[in-house]
Amino acid sequence: MVNTTESTDAQITDVQQTHLTARRHSPAEHLWAEFAKTASAEARVSLREIPFQVMVGIRVDPLSEGGRRIGAVTGGLPTACGQVTTGVAGMAVLWLGPDEFLLVAEEEALDGTLAAELVAALGDGAGQTVDLSSNRTTFELAGPSARAVLEKSCAADLHPRAFSTGVAIATVIGNVPVVLWKTDNETFRVFPRASFADYLGRWLLDGMREFTVAESTTWH
Repeated sequence: MVNTTESTDAQITDVQQTHLTARRHSPAEHLWAEFAKTASAEARVSLREIPFQVMVGIRVDPLSEGGRRIGAVTGGLPTACGQVTTGVAGMAVLWLGPDEFLLVAEEEALDGTLAAELVAALGDGAGQTVDLSSNRTTFELAGPSARAVLEKSCAADLHPRAFSTGVAIATVIGNVPVVLWKTDNETFRVFPRASFADYLGRWLLDGMREFTVAESTTWH
């Protein structure tokens, strides 16, 4: 015999979840059309948002028992300024300080249990793990002129001799505090807080204008 009360409750939950999913928007979604215009084959620099990444803030001594347990989950914790470690399912852990890290992973690569796994791994050890997935978003700036765009408003030395591939730093771009990660020779990922996504997205688009390909002109 079917329990109609349980069936109704389940239907209500499904409707609520569908409603919440349908209303989910990334912090810079309203700029995607402008970002898409930068993605032509001729462009020297392109910009896109990578929305809904899993991000977890970690505070722990990497040499402690809790730090080693968390490292076993993530594939290791960085131990030096700028270092990034990588693990399974595309996880990356960025060094922010001697005992402060930012874990980043693609949403579809995980089953939603990572934050709980990290809490369990920390156990009763000193430290903290906090789900920051809705706190930041991710911009990716790529192309031969990507560094030149960033150098317009970033105080850090981004020359390859000082900022090599694989390095991540906390810095400021356009007066916005960000984490900046160089993932390839000509590719940078920028992690601003969600509340600054609109401002920084527009700032980067403006800085890219001189590198965009102008429409062809017909001479008579």
